[in-house]
Amino acid sequence: MSHPQQITFQDAASHLMGEFHHFHDFSMIFVVAITILIIYVLSLLLISSPTHWKFTEKQQVELWWTISPGFVLIALAIPSINLLYWMDEGSNPNVTIKTIGHQWYWSYEIWDNQLIVIDSYMIHLENLTQEGLPRLLEVDNRLVIPYNTDIRIITYSTDVIHAWSVPQLGLKMDAVPGRLNQVFIKVDRPGIFYGQCSEICGANHSFMPIVVEAVNNETYHNWCSNISES
Repeated sequence: MSHPQQITFQDAASHLMGEFHHFHDFSMIFVVAITILIIYVLSLLLISSPTHWKFTEKQQVELWWTISPGFVLIALAIPSINLLYWMDEGSNPNVTIKTIGHQWYWSYEIWDNQLIVIDSYMIHLENLTQEGLPRLLEVDNRLVIPYNTDIRIITYSTDVIHAWSVPQLGLKMDAVPGRLNQVFIKVDRPGIFYGQCSEICGANHSFMPIVVEAVNNETYHNWCSNISES
């Protein structure tokens, strides 16, 4: 989860989020370069005499500030299209999870030999008995998934538009009534990853946390068995 005074991304827990980090760093090179260039040109215009301002009317300058943005857009488009491809790439998932948004909680449907359905509500502050659990982020039933496993996540909503978002996994997908959206992920390591609904879905929008716990395959199947028995 994020921490106070944090200004960077959360640590990536999936290959997809790692690629987002690389793309962000790559695009920031252009942002910083363009910002420095604009500040430099504006400084020249402010401190120079009016006779020097005529350089803005030269044909060569106009040519360069028309062509240069095109090269920048191409340089940014190639890796971004590649990222879109990886986000939409279909595979043969080992696990399929359906996340359903409600006002205002999440429910999950998992198929592991049989259908498993769980509801996930936020734990209110007065009920946080274990020390160290984050306020407004912990839930009564975490979504447990296996790491190093191809997983398909399908989102849906029963009322208004919600968004299932877990930053460390690089996931942010709308849950829309009457429509199924899907994304494929593969978590790289075990851990507990926190997220929240990212659409303004109503009065209790800020009380729809998401907790994903990545475990090994044996622990995951034991969890599924225990949920089925209960």
